Amino acid sequence: MAHGLMRSTAVVSVMTLVSRGFGFLRDLLMARAFGASPAMDAFFVAFKIPNFLRRLFAEGSFSQAFIPVLAEQRTQGELAQVRAFADRVAGTLGAILLVVTVLGVVLAPVLIFLFAPGFDGAHGQRELAIGLLRITFPYLLFISLTAFASGLLNTYGQFAVPAFTPVLLNLSLIAATLWVAPRMEEPVYALAWGVFIAGMVQLGFQLPFLMHQGLLPRPRWGWHYPPVRRVMTLMVPTLFGSSVAQVNLLVDTLIASLLAVGSVSWLYYADRLMEFPLGVFGIALSTVILPHLSARHAAADPLRFSQTLDWALRSALLISLPAAVLMGVIAHPLLATLFHGGAFEDHDVTMSAAALSTYGLGLTGFILVKVLVPGYYARQDTRTPVRIGLIAMGANTGVNLILLIPAVQQSLSAPHAFLALSTSLAAYLNALLLYRGLRQADAYRPSPGWPRFLLRMVLANGLIGVGLWWFVPAGPYWVSISGHDRVLALSGVLLAVGLAYPALLLILGVRLRHFRLPSDEAVTSSAETL
Repeated sequence: MAHGLMRSTAVVSVMTLVSRGFGFLRDLLMARAFGASPAMDAFFVAFKIPNFLRRLFAEGSFSQAFIPVLAEQRTQGELAQVRAFADRVAGTLGAILLVVTVLGVVLAPVLIFLFAPGFDGAHGQRELAIGLLRITFPYLLFISLTAFASGLLNTYGQFAVPAFTPVLLNLSLIAATLWVAPRMEEPVYALAWGVFIAGMVQLGFQLPFLMHQGLLPRPRWGWHYPPVRRVMTLMVPTLFGSSVAQVNLLVDTLIASLLAVGSVSWLYYADRLMEFPLGVFGIALSTVILPHLSARHAAADPLRFSQTLDWALRSALLISLPAAVLMGVIAHPLLATLFHGGAFEDHDVTMSAAALSTYGLGLTGFILVKVLVPGYYARQDTRTPVRIGLIAMGANTGVNLILLIPAVQQSLSAPHAFLALSTSLAAYLNALLLYRGLRQADAYRPSPGWPRFLLRMVLANGLIGVGLWWFVPAGPYWVSISGHDRVLALSGVLLAVGLAYPALLLILGVRLRHFRLPSDEAVTSSAETL
């Protein structure tokens, strides 16, 4: 199991890395073509609404409810039983999503008013956002069905295809930016059509692989089919519990629409950089461990369940801490190198960097949540994460008001950064409460050596942070040099960190064995001593 988990995580991480690479190219081209303009604020809101619902329903609520039940069906029955279950889930989910999509298109003016109340109707920004949303909203239908197909493939050990699928969205938006936008009267509409087309292409891409596995569904209505009802029952309380971070980011967007023009875009570009390590490793880790945890729970194997979580938590800290240090200390160089140029000006770099540095503080919290939440859903406990998620959401809103109102009153230069800060703090609160719940339920027992491991992680990353702060030039330097020089300078910084971090870990006594799952014999021996 250990090699399988690490191999699967590596596959998903590599594929996600490819996707994020194309995502950076997409965002670079969009930033230079459109900048942080009112039109881009409108597009980001129109894209964020169905994208938020996608993460809530598809990657969040649906996947977390569907995969444990699917694993149970696979463990207890034959392929025919799994096919019957998949047919009815496909039909039921598809019908519900079709209704939601129609309602979303019809009620686009209401959604824009709710999620971007600060958009100015007098200058056409609100009407533009409504028109864009009516094009982007059907993406929810296509991408949710894509997530259903991904769940089937992941459960049968096919991780590469679902992990590669997001590349198609990035390619679609790149094509829209480069070739379609210059030919349209309102160029930003090209991006909306790029989202729409990407949804269809992503779903179509996975269907041949389902057919090869003998899992291509024949959709049937199955509302009263017991396993489908169990999925739907599990989904209801997970709607917020699995995607609290996304809810908080949407709250940030709502409030940002009330701030200076460009605030929505600045938060978007900062979030995109923060999402890179979150997607490459955090979501990859979450994707891989959920089927394994579900199988361990179905097999009544609590020791392996706990050890899988323990391995995931150690791995999450190993990667997330240096990434958080990088984003917190060198946010300005990162954004200047990636996005500065064209319509994305010096001021946009400074404003986005203010948000990235505070989002970076919360990266470890975001990734820990991604690792801990599957520990609940694999056990089909959907209520506890909801309670915890609602607490975190309330805390985020409260801290937003506490920090933002004085910042606006004092006319601080980057009030939107306080939105990112409150979201980061809420992520840590969410992770802490999730961890405490698993410990109290005796679902997770930390392996020996955690205090020493944490101390080593803190020392290594503290030294990395001090080195970056001392040796890397300040922000103005990075916008004063050419793009070529920025790339070379940032590459040197990242290479230095890439060499120094593992060296520091080795000096402090961290070894690869600290990230290996026990063998079958070790598990049996451990079980006999409990």
